[in-house]
Amino acid sequence: MAADDDEYIYDDVTGEWRPASEIAAAAAAAETSAAGAGQVVDAAGTPLKDGDAVTLIKDLKVKGAGQTLKQGTLIKSIRLTENPEEIDCRHDAIKGLVLRTEFVRKR
Repeated sequence: MAADDDEYIYDDVTGEWRPASEIAAAAAAAETSAAGAGQVVDAAGTPLKDGDAVTLIKDLKVKGAGQTLKQGTLIKSIRLTENPEEIDCRHDAIKGLVLRTEFVRKR
């Protein structure tokens, strides 16, 4: 529980008086999570950026191409999209390929 000498602030969201230290801690946690929300990461949690090379971690059937990309296939020079769960890339046999980040690992 909060100490008697702690400063209290009225929280408009909850409609309660809360300790200032608790409000500051909640604001810091929200800022940290917002900073990491837009970051694109691979299946292992490694950050990805434009131009990185990635390797597939499982066999993927490519819709519309009638082809399967095998585990271990190297994809060079990726491009990030607006969706942090997808990357745009090119493969020799498939143009305009979009992969989910959960199926790739940074090389």
